[in-house]
Amino acid sequence: MTGVSGPLRAQVAAPLAPESRTKLSTTPMLSRRIPASGEALPVIGLGTWQGFDAAPGSDEYCRLPAVLQALFDAGGSVIDSSPMYGRAEAVTGELLAAAGSRAKAFVATKVWIRGRAEGLRQMNESLRLLQTERIDLMQIHNLVDWRTQLATLRDWKAAGRIRYLGITHYTAAAYGELEAVIRAERFDFVQLNYSLDERDAERRILPLAAERGMAVLINRPFGGGGLLRRLRDRPLPPWAGALGATSWAQLLLKFVLSQPAVTCAIPGTSRPEHMADNARAGAGHVPDAAFWRRHAELFSV
Repeated sequence: MTGVSGPLRAQVAAPLAPESRTKLSTTPMLSRRIPASGEALPVIGLGTWQGFDAAPGSDEYCRLPAVLQALFDAGGSVIDSSPMYGRAEAVTGELLAAAGSRAKAFVATKVWIRGRAEGLRQMNESLRLLQTERIDLMQIHNLVDWRTQLATLRDWKAAGRIRYLGITHYTAAAYGELEAVIRAERFDFVQLNYSLDERDAERRILPLAAERGMAVLINRPFGGGGLLRRLRDRPLPPWAGALGATSWAQLLLKFVLSQPAVTCAIPGTSRPEHMADNARAGAGHVPDAAFWRRHAELFSV
């Protein structure tokens, strides 16, 4: 990939993890390294906001096992949840346990409360709902009482109850505080919003994450869904085929992945066909920023 050098080039060109083999395509899903450990993560995961807040027995709930299977079949592993997401943690835990798929998943959730005792209670409840003894990534959600919760996360990581710790936000309005926290403290991950129409992160937060050796999860890669609604009736640009993109969702995800600091994008969905389509964005060529500058017409959405 041109225009990328040093550690970022190494991250973009990271060797593929064995689990990144897909049954949906002969091209494997790409993986990128977690800087803190060197562990490879597949570049497309799954967010559970709204989609996994489903009542057992409902039509929505009955579709979700196929969503998880589509993620795993494509070589993906990251599943992101939160106590804020209603039933999502419980549903995720139930479905992973029923399918015997916990070992295939990189499970991320969050602490979203004030107070040490309250944070401990919430994190222990997440372990129970997710039906796991260890969470891969625990994140401080939206910077809530981050100093208090960071101390607990460090204790849990040292005890082996979580593997990685991180911090999140979903709006650019919080980037000033998020930047200050990242500069002041050590985190393994940061999760934030980034999309074709929400590009604030590329100016400071993404370069800072690379500088600080942090993995990056991207939420809202479709701008909360608004981008796809606006693009729905437009034909794909003629150059999309050269990227292996056959849908607007894939093209928008490839735009997100063109940032070398991005480790994994986690679009949310409750439909297996959408999960399979999203996952295909993680295979094949991912262009660099210069490519998108040459095709600036895509930005007029």
